[in-house]
Amino acid sequence: MSLYSGAHVLITGGLGFIGSNLGIRLLEEGASVTLVDSLIPEYGGNPANIRGYESRLKVNISDVRDPHSMKTLVKGHDFLFNLAGQTSHMDSMADPYTDLDINCKAQLSILEACRNANPGIRIVFAGTRQIYGKPDYLPVDEKHPVRPVDVNGINKMAGEWYHILYNNVYGIRACSLRLTNTIGPRMRIKDARQTFLGVWIRQVLTGKPFEVWGGEQLRDFTYVDDCVDAMMRAALHEEAFGQIFNIGGGKRISLRDLADLLVDTAKGLMKSGNTPPTVKRSTSATTTPTTAACARSSAGNPGPNSGTASGRSSTITVPGFRTICKDCHERTPHPTSQPRRGVPQPARRPAQGRRRRAGRRLVHQRQTGPAV
Repeated sequence: MSLYSGAHVLITGGLGFIGSNLGIRLLEEGASVTLVDSLIPEYGGNPANIRGYESRLKVNISDVRDPHSMKTLVKGHDFLFNLAGQTSHMDSMADPYTDLDINCKAQLSILEACRNANPGIRIVFAGTRQIYGKPDYLPVDEKHPVRPVDVNGINKMAGEWYHILYNNVYGIRACSLRLTNTIGPRMRIKDARQTFLGVWIRQVLTGKPFEVWGGEQLRDFTYVDDCVDAMMRAALHEEAFGQIFNIGGGKRISLRDLADLLVDTAKGLMKSGNTPPTVKRSTSATTTPTTAACARSSAGNPGPNSGTASGRSSTITVPGFRTICKDCHERTPHPTSQPRRGVPQPARRPAQGRRRRAGRRLVHQRQTGPAV
């Protein structure tokens, strides 16, 4: 009999890619599963992910930013798999306050709800390996310094450490698994918010070309079933609580080989008469391969493996998305990109007005002297 048989499990972000796979697996193990999701389009929740299981899974459409809902939802549950989050690094830079609310403030509210309404619950938090930034050594282990390179990384790190703090101070049993490049059934392929591979798969499925620049960069991928296994095991072991674990695949693959694999697979599946997808290559950039332990998503996560043998930037370009400068993590807009609707863009002051205000501050300082 499964150790989860008869257990009551709550999964935030439950209609997303990993959450839905986890929920279905726990259901098959005999657990009573409640999925919580806000179904905000940008964040990956999709009711189609649980097609065929709707009558057996409980679904609550709630936002983790609502502390009153979370206080009610955590009651009576044995396990909480906390997967809700804003994962787009581009969005975190364009709208940092929303990222702060979801990945940081809401995590604190969830933990407070557990502390006040269900202190015996066990929590597994979905962290991210992108918070390490540029590595000091390879392979990157859990003791490596963390240097987030964007707002998302900073907030995800804070959310993670709130869980560790509440474990250490209040005895709320919690641990964090740092994930990256998770792939498999139900993954999001309409954009690069989860992983660049989703965009490649979409291009292949629609018979459209995609570009690979350089191609020597190495990545490791975690199959979603392995990710689910890691989460379920972590929640059952007392030794895991208060700890942080890197989760990754056991094999490395270069982007060039990955692209060839996708195209070859698509050719084998396509009906006769259809045009197979193609890969556009550029060999102008050369890269220093990295180990699997520090692989990152090229389009979704600015990765730490940024060195180049020739000193030139190594980039991966996906049509319709942005180019990332791997050496300095600088984001530059793709020529075809447009501002996202619904995301407030920071207002730019006219240069003349900025200079005039700066002049007034300088005059004021000269008259009054510097503040001490």
